[in-house]
Amino acid sequence: MRPIPDLKTGGDAGLVIGALGVVFGDIGTSPLYAVKVAFGEPQGSLPAADDVVGVLSLIFWSLIVIVSIKYAILMMRADNKGEGGIMALMALALRGAGDDSGRRAMLLTAGLLGTALFFGDGVIAPAISVMGAVEGVEVMAPRLHGLVIPLTLAILVVLFLLQSRGTAFIGKLFSPVMSLWFAVLAVLGAVSIARTPAILAALNPLEGVNFLAEARWQSLTVLGAVVLVVTGAEALYADMGHFGARPIRKAWFSAVLPALVLNYFGQGALLLRDPAAAANPFYLLAPSWSMVPLLGLATLTTIIASQAVISGAFSVAWQAVQLDYLPRLRIIHTSTGKVGQIYIPTVNWILLAAVAALVLGFRSSAELAAAYGIAVTGTMAVTTLLAFAVLNKLWRWNLWLSSLIAGAFLSIDLSFFLANSAKIAHGGWFPLAAAALLYALMSTWREGRQLLMKRLNEKAMLLEDLLARLETDPPPRVPGTAVYLTAGRRGVPQSLLQNLATNKVLHEQVIILTVVTRDEPWVPHSERIKIRHFGDRIYRVRVYYGFNQQPSILEAVERCREAGLPMALETTSFFLGRETMLATPRPGLAGWREWLFIRLARNAEAATSYWHIPPDRVIELGLIVEL
Repeated sequence: MRPIPDLKTGGDAGLVIGALGVVFGDIGTSPLYAVKVAFGEPQGSLPAADDVVGVLSLIFWSLIVIVSIKYAILMMRADNKGEGGIMALMALALRGAGDDSGRRAMLLTAGLLGTALFFGDGVIAPAISVMGAVEGVEVMAPRLHGLVIPLTLAILVVLFLLQSRGTAFIGKLFSPVMSLWFAVLAVLGAVSIARTPAILAALNPLEGVNFLAEARWQSLTVLGAVVLVVTGAEALYADMGHFGARPIRKAWFSAVLPALVLNYFGQGALLLRDPAAAANPFYLLAPSWSMVPLLGLATLTTIIASQAVISGAFSVAWQAVQLDYLPRLRIIHTSTGKVGQIYIPTVNWILLAAVAALVLGFRSSAELAAAYGIAVTGTMAVTTLLAFAVLNKLWRWNLWLSSLIAGAFLSIDLSFFLANSAKIAHGGWFPLAAAALLYALMSTWREGRQLLMKRLNEKAMLLEDLLARLETDPPPRVPGTAVYLTAGRRGVPQSLLQNLATNKVLHEQVIILTVVTRDEPWVPHSERIKIRHFGDRIYRVRVYYGFNQQPSILEAVERCREAGLPMALETTSFFLGRETMLATPRPGLAGWREWLFIRLARNAEAATSYWHIPPDRVIELGLIVEL
C-alpha cells in the first residue's frame, strides 16, 4: 500500500489551529441549516421522536463514513506531490491512464465536470451560509423578517469588494473565531444532550436503517437534507497542500467532528423535547440572553467560511488556466510573502453576480438547500470515480478491492444525488445548468487549443529544414537576442518565419521558448529548464512549471543565464504571435464551439502581462489561422 504522505513535519499544533480557520469553515456552518431543512417547513408537520432519532443516526454515520473514512482517511492519501483537490486528482488519474486515449477522454470529461460542479458549489456556499446565519434575526425578532435579504446581500457585496485587498487581514481572524465557533457548538449541544440523553440512541446505525426502510420514498426528502452535513468535505482534500494531511486529520478528529456531533445531537435532543423547535433548531438551542452574540458569531463565521470558498474558487480557476482548461485570466497576487494568495477579478465579479441572483431568487436557506445538495453530491461522485482510476491504474491495487471500495462510496454518493434530484425543478437545476455551462467553456477551450495547435503544425517547418536553408542562403544577422514564444514543442514558430520573410534578417542569437505546465503542483528549480543547442547560436528552450506556480518569462531569462546561455534583457526582443482565427467548415469543432473558442481567445489576458514580459521589449506579429 502507498504510505500516507507527511509533507508538513514541523509545527503541527500551529497547522492544526490554522486548519480550523480555513479548511472547516464550510462544513462547520452546516449546523445553521441542515437540521432545519430536514425537519422544517418543507415537511409541513412536527417530527415524531422516532424520526428525529433516525435522521440523527443518518447524520452521524454520514459524518463517519463520508468525511472521516472517505475523505480524511482515503482521499487524503491521493496527493499529487502534497496537493489535493479535484484538479490534482484528475492529473493523477490521467497519469495512471498512460496512452489509453479512450480512458483519458473519459477521465478528462469526468474531471472537467467535477471541476464545473465545484464552481457551482462555490457560488451556492456563500449564499446559503450567510443567509442561514442572518435568518437568526427573524428568530430573535420575527417582525424583522424583511431585513434578512438586504442584510445578506450587504454582507456578501462587502465581502466580494474586499477580495482585491487580499485575505491576509481577514486571515488573522480565521483561527480564533472558528475555534470559538466550534467550542460554542460543542457546549450548546452538550447542555441539550444532558437534558435529553435519549437522543444518544441515534449512535446505533440500525436506527438510520430502520428510518429509511419505514419512510421509503419519503426518505429521499430527508436524505437531501442529511447530505448538507457533509458539505465542505471536499475542502479537507482540496486544502491538503496548505496544511498537510496529518494536521487536517488531527483537527477533524480531535475538534471539528466532536463539536459537530455534539451540536447535531443537541439539536435532536431539543426536537425530542419540543418538536416545534424545528422552525430553527440551531438558534432555539441557545438561551434567549445569548441570541445577539450568537447571531454575531454565526455571521462572522459564515463570512470566514465564504471567504475560504471564494479563495478556493480562485485557486481552482488558476490551476485550470495553468493546465490550459481556461483562457488566460488576469491574476493578481495579493501577498508577496505567501504563495497562493491570489485575486482573479473576472471570477470574483461572476461569483458576486451569481451569488446575488441566488439570494434574490431563492430568498431562504431552506430553498437553497436543494441546489446545494446537487452540487455537493455531484462533486463527490466524480471524486469517487477518479479515485477508482487512481487506486486501480496508478497505485496498482487489486481490481476487486478497488471496485469494492469505490463501489461502496459511489452507491452512497449516488443515493444522495438521487435524493437531491427530486428537487431539480425546485432549484436543483441551477448547479446543473452552471456546471453544463462551465463544462462547455472548459472543454471547448481545451479542444479549441488542440485544434489551433494542429492547424499551426500543418504549416510548421522542421527546425532542421530551417537550419539547412540558413546554411545555403544565410540572412544578415543583427545584434541582440530574439526570443520567440511558442506553445508548440516542435517545428519553427510561425512568428520566426514571418519575421524572417518580412525583415530578411535574423538576430545573432535566436531562442525558441516554450513554457510547459506539468501535471504536478511544483517543479523544483533543478528541473525548471532544458536547453538544446542546434548550432549557429539557435536554441530551443523549455521552461517547466507546476500548476500551482506562476510562469514568468523574466525568470526564464535568468534561468538561461544560470545555465550558461548569455542573455541581456536590454538587448533581447520577445516575439509573440497573435493569431486571428477564422471559423471554417473544415472538420474540427462544431460551429458554435468554434465561435465560442474564438470569443474566449479574443478576451484572454494579454500574453505580455500574463507572462510578465517588459512591454517595451515585445514585438507582436499577426497570423491568420483558419480553424
